[in-house]
Amino acid sequence: MTQQTPQSATAQPEPELTGVRNFRDVGGLATTDGRRVARGRLYRSGHLAHATDQDAAFLSTLGLHTILDFRNSSDIALEGPDVGLDGVRNVNMPLSDPAAGADFWMSVREGDLETLHAALGDGRGERRMIGAYRALILERTAEHGRMLELIADAGSVPVLLHCAAGKDRAGTSVAIILLALGVRRDEIEADYLLSNDAHRRYRVQRAAHAQPTTTPEVMALLSPLFEARIDYLTAAFDTIEERWGSADRYLADGLGLSDERRARLRALLLEEHSG
Repeated sequence: MTQQTPQSATAQPEPELTGVRNFRDVGGLATTDGRRVARGRLYRSGHLAHATDQDAAFLSTLGLHTILDFRNSSDIALEGPDVGLDGVRNVNMPLSDPAAGADFWMSVREGDLETLHAALGDGRGERRMIGAYRALILERTAEHGRMLELIADAGSVPVLLHCAAGKDRAGTSVAIILLALGVRRDEIEADYLLSNDAHRRYRVQRAAHAQPTTTPEVMALLSPLFEARIDYLTAAFDTIEERWGSADRYLADGLGLSDERRARLRALLLEEHSG
């Protein structure tokens, strides 16, 4: 299947950040009623723990109000805390349990080929990721409801959302915000798939004694975990339909998003109507 990127997503040049992966402005995406997400309001990225001084200087020019970090304590212990930016509120809102899967991720970073085959071979990697996306929808309604409340009611804009790679937890969360804004599904999918660009990819940390990720067999086994695959996002959307019947019912009943709060969210994050 050919994967298209909407022209709006590449309308402006991106900054060259050296210590922050997968950064982008989500502005420009089209809604079903012909509006667009405003630029300079909603950003997404991987973690900010390795931001250089130049990266931090650029991020400081964005006028950020809030940074939402979806990493858990294990992620933060591995990668480090986010770089501090003056005047920016950092909110840690873990979307995964640090104890859940700890042994699995240790195997990913340290395991030999036999261990990786046992954990990820024969489609197990893909199935694990699909299950993770389903769980983000079914088990994290309180967090995602709080996220929407924080942005809409506290006026936490401009806002930057990130996890470790900026792909799964952040990717799902951004997709939920875009659903609330009425962004077209093909636009949501195209933005999600931008995480596959080579310069955005998460740098997988493997132990010094383990075969490196450049080994073709290791790369093939790990790729389901570190690629943005449309089947994963589709699993999230399908879960919404199966459990709530529609995106609107999911937002209202699952996340507690009232019509008034949704209107505030749209006023904050969408361009003004022209004409």
